[in-house]
Amino acid sequence: MSMGVDGGHRDTQADPHADAPAAAPRRATISDVAREAGTGKTSISRYLNGELSVLSPDLRARIEAAIERLDYRPNQMARGLKRGRNRLLGLLLADLANPYSVEVLQGVESACHALGYMPLICHAANEVDMERRYLQLLTTYRVEGVIVNALGVRESMLKPVGSGGIPAVLVDRTVDGLDADVVGLDNAAAVRLGVEHLLERGYDDLVFVVQPFEHVSSRREREAAFRHATQDAQHAKTVAHATQVLDLREEDAVAPALDALDAHLAQAAKRGARCALFAANAPVALRLALHLKARFGAQWPQHVGLIAIDDPEWAELAGITTIRQPTREIGYRAVEFLHERIEGAAPAARAAAFPGELVVRASTLG
Repeated sequence: MSMGVDGGHRDTQADPHADAPAAAPRRATISDVAREAGTGKTSISRYLNGELSVLSPDLRARIEAAIERLDYRPNQMARGLKRGRNRLLGLLLADLANPYSVEVLQGVESACHALGYMPLICHAANEVDMERRYLQLLTTYRVEGVIVNALGVRESMLKPVGSGGIPAVLVDRTVDGLDADVVGLDNAAAVRLGVEHLLERGYDDLVFVVQPFEHVSSRREREAAFRHATQDAQHAKTVAHATQVLDLREEDAVAPALDALDAHLAQAAKRGARCALFAANAPVALRLALHLKARFGAQWPQHVGLIAIDDPEWAELAGITTIRQPTREIGYRAVEFLHERIEGAAPAARAAAFPGELVVRASTLG
């Protein structure tokens, strides 16, 4: 015998059930809700499917109260499978290290929650082979739709999706030869907004800095818009303009590109010109800001201006002027487009181009 903490005696043989974990409470089922509301399962199903017009106000109130009392949560996956659907959406992202992708993902997740979908996220890490493999994998999971924001996707890579009857929506960039919905920034208007701001601030030597853009439509559009905007400005005043490619994937190519920018800045200074760099996206802007600080010190905006498309959190800390994209809205709209296709809508391919917002900070106030 042994003494318990309460001073009594108990048998030394352990009770096999004494330390067993309590069973998890059983989740309420649709049958429980029907019983609680005093109706049949068919009425509950109609309520859950939004067919409220066929239910009386009293019955709707009873069902709503029963769901709240029982804390009932419908199994969306089971409901989908019963109708031959799994409620899965594929999301192929080129680079989750890019703040743009993270914020688009937040918009996608919010819309999926509202519309009853589950996103299946695939991060390709800017590898074309990974993009191809993930697209093939998504077809095996029989996703109901695919949202694509990828680097090197070709029409041929998306054919297994299209031919399988799986709708696709493209985010930020188009795919040559593919007729699909596209959601993203109004690139031409955003670049024009940035160029006009730089000209108003007195900069007369502008350099557009962009990652390799031949195979990425949004980069091509931004670079072309920069050339057009600066050429238009030349009708009113003399504006020097150039494009510098900065390949962040090839470290050996970064140093020569930055050296070329340094040489350009030196020449501009000799001419008495005011030079500003226009970064095509946040990763480029970050690399440029670090380089300028290392070269000129903390007061680098007195020597050169810097503006960027995208507005990551660090841009405010570093005082970088940006053109902010409504990234969460972009992700949300992509899911809405996809949902409409899944539900049977078949309009012509649509394009939702969102406006950018100029956020002025110290980097262009030099």
